[in-house]
Amino acid sequence: MTLTDSLYEYLLAVSLREPAILKALRAETAQMPTHNMQISPEQGQFMALLIELMSARKALEIGVYTGYSSLAVALALPTDGKLVACDISKEWTAVAQRYWEKAGIAQKIDLHIAPALTTLDKLLAAGEQETFDFVFIDADKASYDAYYEKALLLTRKGGLIMLDNMLRKGLVIDADNQDKSVQAIHQLNQKLHTDDRITLSLLPISDGISLARKR
Repeated sequence: MTLTDSLYEYLLAVSLREPAILKALRAETAQMPTHNMQISPEQGQFMALLIELMSARKALEIGVYTGYSSLAVALALPTDGKLVACDISKEWTAVAQRYWEKAGIAQKIDLHIAPALTTLDKLLAAGEQETFDFVFIDADKASYDAYYEKALLLTRKGGLIMLDNMLRKGLVIDADNQDKSVQAIHQLNQKLHTDDRITLSLLPISDGISLARKR
C-alpha cells in the first residue's frame, strides 16, 4: 500500500488528537527555513502513547530543535515525571522553552545546552546508568551510533530507545550514496539488526523509526 497524500490526510483526520499547544508549536515551526527537522504530529502522538503504555517516569531526548517531541513526551509523563533534553542551539530551544512554559510542563524538563555526548557522559558519571525508561534520538546522524551506545548504558532493562530518520527518505538503499549521514544510518541499521542486547522493530512511520527495547 502506498501512503498517498489523500490517504495521509484521512489518517490524520481519523486518528490525530493533537493538543492546541502542540498544533501552535508546529505551525510556528513550519515558518522556519529548517522546519523539515520537526517530527510529524502522528509520530509525536505515537511517542506519547508509548510513554503511557510503559508508565514511563524518566525520559531522555537527544536533539530538541523547537521542542515538539519533548512537549509531546512531557505532556504524557506523570506530574512528577522528568525529561532530560539535550541540544546545542540556544535559538531553537528558546522556542521550545516558550511552549513548555505555555503548556505548564517546564518543571518536568531539564534542558542541557552542550554537546550531547558531554551531557550523556555527565549523566553516567553522576550514577544515572540504567535509570531512564525512554530515550529519543533525533540529532546529528554521524553521531547516532555513539548516542545509541550511551543510551543503552543509561536505559533500564525493559526500557525503550527510539531512533528517528532511520530510512533517510529512502536513501539508505542507495549503495552509491556517499553522504556521510546516510552511510552512518545504514551502518547503524545493520548493527541494530544483529544486536542481541535489544529487541528491534524498524517502522515506516514518517522517515522511519527504530524501536530498540533493552533486554
